[in-house]
Amino acid sequence: MLEFKEVTKTFEGSKKPAVNKLNLSIEKGEFVVFIGPSGCGKTTTMKMINRLVEPTDGQILVEGTNVLEQDSVQLRRSIGYVIQQIGLMPHMTVGENISLVGSLLKWSKEKQRERAKELISLVDLPEEYLNRYPHELSGGQQQRIGVLRALAADPPLILMDEPFGALDPITRDGLQEEFKKLQKEVDKTIVFVTHDMDEAIKLADKIVIMNAGEIVQVGSPDEILKHPANEFVEDFIGKDRLLQSRPDVTRVEQIMNANPITVKEERTLKEAIQVMRDNRVDSLLVIDEIGTLKGYIDIEMIDAQYKKRSYVYEAMDTEEYSVHKSDLLRDTMYRMLRRGSAYVPVIEENDRLVGIVTRAALANMVYDTIWGDETAEVAAAD
Repeated sequence: MLEFKEVTKTFEGSKKPAVNKLNLSIEKGEFVVFIGPSGCGKTTTMKMINRLVEPTDGQILVEGTNVLEQDSVQLRRSIGYVIQQIGLMPHMTVGENISLVGSLLKWSKEKQRERAKELISLVDLPEEYLNRYPHELSGGQQQRIGVLRALAADPPLILMDEPFGALDPITRDGLQEEFKKLQKEVDKTIVFVTHDMDEAIKLADKIVIMNAGEIVQVGSPDEILKHPANEFVEDFIGKDRLLQSRPDVTRVEQIMNANPITVKEERTLKEAIQVMRDNRVDSLLVIDEIGTLKGYIDIEMIDAQYKKRSYVYEAMDTEEYSVHKSDLLRDTMYRMLRRGSAYVPVIEENDRLVGIVTRAALANMVYDTIWGDETAEVAAAD
C-alpha cells in the first residue's frame, strides 16, 4: 500500500535533515502510528505522503506509484486527511462538510447526500445532525465529522495528525475506542501521528518510533513494550509500563472474572433487588436473551424509579462503557482510573458479555507486579 525508499527531507537553511534516508513498508489495512519526541520528523514524514511537504530525495510509493509523479491536488483528494484542529467549514452544514471532497469530485447532490447519511450512521450520530452547523456540535462530535469527511470519497489511505489531541481525556478515550472499531469495519490503511504513547499502544497494529529524523524501532505494541530496541526506546515508552513489568499478563481476558452478576432486561425491579441481595452487590449488568450487554442498573436507580417503573429495561442506564476481551490490560486500567469506575464489563464480538474486570483484580495485579517477588522471597526465608 505505502512504501518509503531512502526518503530524506532537508528544509532550507537547515544543516541537518528533518527526515534522513527513511525506509518503511506499510501493508494494506494496517494501522501504523508514528511517534517520537518533538522535532523527531514524524509529522514531516506523514505530510510528505500527500505532498504538503515535498521530499528532498527518495521515493514515496502509494499503491506502487511515486507521489511526485502525480498531480498534487488529485493526490490529496485521493487520500483522507484528519487534523487536530478539525477544520470544518463553519458556514457549511455537517452534511455539506462531510460531502466536501465529493463535491470537488463533482458527485451529484443525491450521491453526496446518500454518502453523508451512510457515514453518519457509522458513528452513531442521528441523521438530523446533517442539517446542523459545526458550532452546534460538541468538540467530540465535530471530530467525528472530521473523520467522516476523510472517509467520504472512500480513500484506501487516511492520514491522521494528532486528531484527538485537543479533546478532554474522557471524550478522547471514547473516540479512540470508536475509531478503532470503525477502522476494522471500513478496512482502511491508517497513518497516524501522535506524541502520546498510550494512544499509540491502544490504536496501532504497528508502531514506528522516530528520533532525530530516523526510525529507531518498528514493531507491534507488544513487541516494543516487551523488547525495546535500546535505552532511548526504553526511556521513551517508560520503564514503569505494565506490559514490561508483567510480560506474561497483557490482555483483559487474562484477569477478567468470567462470571459477572447479571439480570435480564425484561425482569422486574423486585427480581433485580433479589439478585443484588443474594449476591451482596449494589449493581447489576443488564443483558438480553442472547447475552448482549445492554447497560447496567444499581440500587439508586431502582430507589428512584420503583414507584413509576416495573421492569429493569425501564430503569436501567444504557450508557455503560465496556472493553473488549482482547484489549490491552494497562489500557483498561487507565480508563477505569480516569472514570473512577469500580469495574468494567468485558465483551466479545456483537457486544456479548463475557466477563468483568474489577478494581480489586487490578490491585492484585499491581501488588504482584511490585511486591510479588519480594513477598515470595520473604515467605521462602520464613
